[in-house]
Amino acid sequence: MGRGEGGGHRPRGTRWREGGVLVTAFVLCLFGGVIHVDDTLSAPPLTAYLVAVASCAVLPARRRAPLATLAATTAIGVLVPLLGLLLSPPIVAPAVIAAYAYALAAPTERRAAGAVSLSAAALLLASTPLFGDLSWQDASRMGTMAAVPLMAGVLGRSTRNRRAYLTAVQERALRAEETRDSEARRRVDEERVRIARELHDLVAHQITLANAQASVAAHLFDTRPEQTRASLDELVETTSNALDELRATVGLLRRTGDAATPEEPAPGLSRLPTLLESFRTAGLEVAVRHEGTARPLPPGVDLTAYRIAQEALTNVTKHAGTGTARLRLDWSRDQLTLTVADDGPGTVPPPDHTPGYGLIGMRERATAVGGHLTAVHRPEGGFLVTARLPLPPARDASRPPGPPPPADEPPDATA
Repeated sequence: MGRGEGGGHRPRGTRWREGGVLVTAFVLCLFGGVIHVDDTLSAPPLTAYLVAVASCAVLPARRRAPLATLAATTAIGVLVPLLGLLLSPPIVAPAVIAAYAYALAAPTERRAAGAVSLSAAALLLASTPLFGDLSWQDASRMGTMAAVPLMAGVLGRSTRNRRAYLTAVQERALRAEETRDSEARRRVDEERVRIARELHDLVAHQITLANAQASVAAHLFDTRPEQTRASLDELVETTSNALDELRATVGLLRRTGDAATPEEPAPGLSRLPTLLESFRTAGLEVAVRHEGTARPLPPGVDLTAYRIAQEALTNVTKHAGTGTARLRLDWSRDQLTLTVADDGPGTVPPPDHTPGYGLIGMRERATAVGGHLTAVHRPEGGFLVTARLPLPPARDASRPPGPPPPADEPPDATA
């Protein structure tokens, strides 16, 4: 780059190229000044030098003011016959260069065509003999004078279109790369949230059960040794299950390549009895009620319903301060409404308690399958979680979740 580029000077390569254009135009002008009508050559007269200098002097302005440069060089070309010189393509080389520059810079093709056509028409009229017969040489020269500016304009416009095309291709490639990057980041974020949600649901449920079983064992350690032993056995089973599920989850995360079908099916409502039994061993009795006719669910909705029930009951165990809860599954034509309610007074968290992500995860799960979830305090006491999940037509369900879980206890009319 040139030493003064920061001050507005052109790069060195551009200056050399500009100098080459000016020298070429000057030489062509002088060469046009030595050609006569009878095709003889002589030394260029003073007027040829004047035309060459005047025409080339305005060429450096063709980038800043292309239309004015084209008008000036065309006007000088029109004056050539009046100075006793033959109007030929070499002597109007600066006008040809200006026509190319304007066609390259014109904002629209109509403006470019109009200005270049006017320049060609002016040079054509200037090259027309005013006296005498029109010879074939004169006609050929006139046609050439009109064609050369037009050809320069077409070349300039083609160059502009080519540059615009290459710029558009580069911009599309850049946008495509940015889109790919943003899509990759979005997928990574979604996968990170999904993994965090799965681990939270898994760990929170198992640890809550383990904590409840350990609390029971500690409470009954001195008074009921046999029941304490049973609670400890359940605690061992719960922690063992938690480790197995964590190993399975980590194994899936470490798997590379396209994963085939998972080693175990994702949990769904068919595993609801096992889930309720795990809560029962932790001291939470859950009354289940079904309304409507159960139907097969797509895997995503099936997993979402299971995880929401799991997390909602886990929250009852942790925060409600009660030993009972109610789970209701309401099957309608196009929607499954799952509600979990309790009558507990709730517990006051310690001042340094950090809010968890259970409700956030449940809402994200419901939204991901096109559903909606609400969680509110009941006016009569307790907490109510309601998830409304869409049900596609039976033929669209990709796998049946198995038979609906049986109601382990009599229906609860207040659920």
